[in-house]
Amino acid sequence: MDFDDILSENSDFSLEAEVLDGDLISIDHVLPEQLFLVPIRYRPIFPGIVTPLIISQGKFTKVIDRVIEESRTLGLILIKDDEKGEIDFDDIYTYGTAARILKKINLPDGGVNVLINSVKRFKIKKRIEHKKYLVADVEYLDDIMEKKERMEIKAYTREVLGKLKKLSDNNPLFTEEMKLTMLNVEEPGKIADFVTSILNIEKDEYQEVLEILNVRDRLQRVLQFLHKEMEVADVQKKIQNQISDKIDKQQREYFLREQLKAIRQELGIDEDERSVEVREMRKQIEKLNLQGEVKEKVEEEIDRFLYMEPASSEYSLTKNYIDTILALPWNNLTEDSIDLDKAEKILNKDHYGLEDVKKRILEFIALRKIKPDAKGSIICLVGPPGVGKTSLGKSIARSLNRSFFRMSLGGMRDEAEIKGHRRTYIGAMPGKIVQGLKICKSRNPVFMLDEIDKLGQSYQGDPASALLEVLDPEQNSDFRDHYLDLPFDLSDVLFVTTANTLDTIPQVLADRMEIIRLSGYIAMEKYEIARRYLLPKQLREHGLEKSAVKLDKDGYLSIIHGWARESGVRNLERQIEKICRKTATLVAKGEKLPKNALEIEQLRDYLGTEVFQQDEKPSITKPGIVTGLAWTSLGGVTLTVESISVKGKGGPGLKLTGQLGDVMVESANIAYTYVNSIFAEDEAARKYFDEMVIHLHVPEGATPKDGPSAGITMATAIYSLVTGRIARSDLAMTGELTLSGKVLPIGGVKEKVIAAKMAGQKHIILPSDNKKDLQDIPEYVKKGLTFHLVSDILEVVEIALTKRKK
Repeated sequence: MDFDDILSENSDFSLEAEVLDGDLISIDHVLPEQLFLVPIRYRPIFPGIVTPLIISQGKFTKVIDRVIEESRTLGLILIKDDEKGEIDFDDIYTYGTAARILKKINLPDGGVNVLINSVKRFKIKKRIEHKKYLVADVEYLDDIMEKKERMEIKAYTREVLGKLKKLSDNNPLFTEEMKLTMLNVEEPGKIADFVTSILNIEKDEYQEVLEILNVRDRLQRVLQFLHKEMEVADVQKKIQNQISDKIDKQQREYFLREQLKAIRQELGIDEDERSVEVREMRKQIEKLNLQGEVKEKVEEEIDRFLYMEPASSEYSLTKNYIDTILALPWNNLTEDSIDLDKAEKILNKDHYGLEDVKKRILEFIALRKIKPDAKGSIICLVGPPGVGKTSLGKSIARSLNRSFFRMSLGGMRDEAEIKGHRRTYIGAMPGKIVQGLKICKSRNPVFMLDEIDKLGQSYQGDPASALLEVLDPEQNSDFRDHYLDLPFDLSDVLFVTTANTLDTIPQVLADRMEIIRLSGYIAMEKYEIARRYLLPKQLREHGLEKSAVKLDKDGYLSIIHGWARESGVRNLERQIEKICRKTATLVAKGEKLPKNALEIEQLRDYLGTEVFQQDEKPSITKPGIVTGLAWTSLGGVTLTVESISVKGKGGPGLKLTGQLGDVMVESANIAYTYVNSIFAEDEAARKYFDEMVIHLHVPEGATPKDGPSAGITMATAIYSLVTGRIARSDLAMTGELTLSGKVLPIGGVKEKVIAAKMAGQKHIILPSDNKKDLQDIPEYVKKGLTFHLVSDILEVVEIALTKRKK
């Protein structure tokens, strides 16, 4: 008798008894309390299965011989890791199946093939032996069926059998033997085991079913697996139908092409390669649904191309021109994501702060939600380097679910880069705008024009002027590239430009854009960015664990104030990268890492001596010295203005030092003239101005300085020098001065206020017109500061000069 005959005879066995050598014996009396365990791989064997089992040569083949001599019963138990070589108790599961050996066949390679009948679940209670063999005391487990669950179990059983029947009807892998066994098995627990054994699920899912003793819970879990299997079967059937339809279509087209080829050969007509290309081009025109001037132009070019000689110089030029037109997304629009919550999450995840930009993008999405045909916008992000302007463009594209294209304008001097070359030139090609649309394959991408303030000019043209049409919502719906010479609608494109300053952008170009200023990050914002984004990113890039670099709040702020005081975070990231690089070196050498957060001395070992010294509140002890505030590319700084008077050989006047720019020199002259005019009726002061030269100096002479915002500071310094009144040490000021003594508003208020707070100042004088800018400053920055809003220089001197020289 072979294995198939035995399988057929034992397919309807009962769990209560088995036939062995002609005798009917109760299972409970046959199964021993101790079992030799044989590990199996890939999937467990469920009770009620008759199956062959091949065991390779080794210690477990000897186990088979011993088991046959003793109880003919062994324990089949699943290995946790299929790649494991030497098996121990720690490498196997606790639950397994007891099986009776029905027949054994020795194999030529030393292994054995045994036919086993799995009869009952068991659980390992105690390990007996694990060196030579795996032997354990086991507890045999019965199915649990509560009386109150019988109706529910019956319903689950019918549902499982119904699902299995549908699955078997559409699956040729289900053999007649399987279907017969399914009909003969009556007990719900055995039905669940049998169905699980023929499903294609994961290894741990098989083991999960084996360990479920409650029949209702087991049937419920098996039903879930059946649902998943049927979903896979539906997809598989759909794929098979698609492949079948595709093959039928391809075969039909093949026969038709062969017939057409035969007809052409009989008639002496042979279609050349160019005709094939032209036919494909015409198909593409229909697919793109081109209309009007564009369709007429491309059809005209195709007709010309059809009769051109391949050796002609215009042949390749015309073909490239047609290919470029057909590659553009004339009517292809990506569907915008109008989920405001999702967009806000993406923007907040990618960038910290920058609330004005985020609000503007959310407003744009809200508009698209209400009015889907709303046109694109032109946004200009202006701010210092490293604040995230360029990366913000990618986040905008992600939040809108649009394609993204970045184009750098820095140093561009040729307008053809924007609008392309005319086709009459050799090597002519379209401009960057058209090339970007070709790459994006969409008519409504997010288009980033980076560094728009760094456009150049040359004899080849002015790129800034070429951008006027691109960035004008009233004109870009009919944009004409010089190479195409066809109208293309750019009104759906969201243009995002970036710049460090507006000073170098032509006014007519700036007028076409919505300006959003990014004022830079304050120290606490930098701390949050470094903690949330920069350090985790650098740890990942250096292959370090999260605990490898420990920085507390004081450590982050020490790096920010001592090594990375600029408005952006690019240099801050560079310093964190340096720390991670040093740490990676320690890890590579096997040296111990610091257990606690890095102290200032350790930071100096990693980063060197501080680049910036902490701003300290100046101690003012004599007239002529006043503390001002200034804005630089590194953020706000305190600025001390010093003045002294000496008798001049060449007569009275004003002497300026400190590498001052033209605007600042003008402010100094205005300050001198105005203070001089105040004392026109004072004879002592008049004599002072007539005899003395006032030398006004702004320290850190190696650093260029410019701008009008130091006007009231210089005027107060001269006023202090003339009157002998000493300025307050806890006060700083900023504001532009006019020749009539009025104080005009200035920019960079947020950065200047932060600089004053860092320097320990308590009072700040600002122009009254800058009152609105105080709303943008966080409350924790304004805490402890007193703001004095002034409109006239006389108000300034009364607040700032509190003492008279003794």
